[in-house]
Amino acid sequence: MQELLSKFGIESVSPGGFCGEWIGSGDKLESISPINGKAIGAVSQVTPDEYERITARAHEAFGNWRSIPAPQRGETIRLLGEALRGCKADLGALVTAEMGKIRAEGEGEVQEMIDICDFAVGLSRQLYGLTMHSERPGHRMYEQYHPLGVVGVISAFNFPVAVWAWNTALASVCGDSVLWKPSSMTPLTAIACTKIAEKVCKDTGVDPAIFSLVIGPGRSVGEQLLGDRRIPLVSATGSCRMGYRVGEVVGKRLGRTILELGGNNAIIVTPETDMKLVVPAILFGAVGTAGQRCTSTRRIIVHESMRDQLVDKLLAAYKQVKIGDPLKEGTLMGPLINTGAVDDMMAAIVALKEAGGKVLCGGEKLDGPDYPGGCYVTPCIATADNKYKIVQDETFAPILYIITYKTLDEAIATHNDVPQGLSSAIFTRNLLEAEEFLSCRGSDCGIANVNIGTSGAEIGGAFGGEKETGGGRESGSDAWKAYMRRQTNTINYSTELPLAQGIKFGD
Repeated sequence: MQELLSKFGIESVSPGGFCGEWIGSGDKLESISPINGKAIGAVSQVTPDEYERITARAHEAFGNWRSIPAPQRGETIRLLGEALRGCKADLGALVTAEMGKIRAEGEGEVQEMIDICDFAVGLSRQLYGLTMHSERPGHRMYEQYHPLGVVGVISAFNFPVAVWAWNTALASVCGDSVLWKPSSMTPLTAIACTKIAEKVCKDTGVDPAIFSLVIGPGRSVGEQLLGDRRIPLVSATGSCRMGYRVGEVVGKRLGRTILELGGNNAIIVTPETDMKLVVPAILFGAVGTAGQRCTSTRRIIVHESMRDQLVDKLLAAYKQVKIGDPLKEGTLMGPLINTGAVDDMMAAIVALKEAGGKVLCGGEKLDGPDYPGGCYVTPCIATADNKYKIVQDETFAPILYIITYKTLDEAIATHNDVPQGLSSAIFTRNLLEAEEFLSCRGSDCGIANVNIGTSGAEIGGAFGGEKETGGGRESGSDAWKAYMRRQTNTINYSTELPLAQGIKFGD
């Protein structure tokens, strides 16, 4: 592990703040690996005064960065993508060690970073505005997009590097600087990413403070960031509870937010489902990342005629899931992030049983020498009613609820009857069912899929959800517009001054 950390220049105790220089003199924060419960390293968190210093430098860097032509900004992001390509395996291994997802998913997360850098490079030459015809003779109208400012990025533990990249690649080519506050559970991956970006900036002569970092407690540094008027946009990924706080504080100062919050994602399984597709899709969606993705599959809404067949296949598939050290070849499910997450899962299973649900398999803690640290569990399948409170809430763990339906209208109504609205899917070979699910009467989620699962979004499409998921959009499509300020321009090239709407004012 020390050899891995040394490749990124990470010390045994690293400063947790960066603004072109590394600072941090606050309380020590240990990074505990969920793989074995042991400390990987430690970080000296930033103090409130150090936060002020870092943010001031990020704001200063923005003042210069915004004036650099967008294609030149894109070149910096291209080189960041190249640097990430060169350390994909090592950074993926660090993600696995600190967060607990299996090696393939750790490297897959780094690939997302590379992909969004590639996307942003092209975007740097496509920050298009519009022209429109003026109602006044001798006038031209158009709109354009300008850099916004310092973008605050608050990321969660489950995607400790990809979410930063999604925001940073787009914000950077848009001309913004970025101030990153990562999860306190995954600080070392944040330091590694910032070190990579720092080197790219130094090699190209760019001010490294465009990629600033603050690792510190939410109650102090986090609150400072939310209330900081120098930060016009805060992009926050995390729980709905966290999102309410971000929305309240940032909204009170009329700042902008991109909120990517909880999901309660469902797959509808119809009588015309291809079982060869749906079983592996459910398995990856429910068990991948140990059920700790915001897009993890939580609910299966299956036609009553298909229920027994599907459950039998899922029970057989779950028996084949190898649980253990995520760094080892062949492991399909690693640990939960910490023992608190295990406790939450056990409490959810108790609540499920008290409500009338039945556990069909899994849901146990795993102990013994193969499962050190107390963070390993078996993935759970259970019968449930969609109206159970525990089903309405999102438990960030591998619990899959089986719910039956009689008609497609009933299935869609059940699907939508949760507070969250992130990702959704239907498996069917019936075109009418598929189109109904994708229509305005169908899924109310920000992501709706046919014959693929709820998890594993590509960076080309805008990512985000509705209702308590927050309404934000990141990654592809036109999500870049959120990182810029929009301006409408009118030029009068005549010698007259006609008013709009034909208004006559004076002689």
